[in-house]
Amino acid sequence: MGVYSALRERDLSVPSDMSVIGFDDVPIASIVTPALTTIRQPLVEMGRVATTMLLRLIAEEPLDSMRVELTTTLVERDSCAPFCSLNAKK
Repeated sequence: MGVYSALRERDLSVPSDMSVIGFDDVPIASIVTPALTTIRQPLVEMGRVATTMLLRLIAEEPLDSMRVELTTTLVERDSCAPFCSLNAKK
């Protein structure tokens, strides 16, 4: 929301002057105007993987990997304008 405020202070509007994308898909993201496009993390899966890793470490069992990558989801809302190439002909 701070980005929205800073852009307003500079007389810039979202998304016509600047597209904005958030992270974590907090509840307010869908309520603000314009609704914030955001990245949603798989929180339940993150907790499950972390718990499994912790239990293996406690049991002194080897981990399959120290690095885990989980799929995130782009939640498209109104804070992003369609992409247009800077090289596009007018």
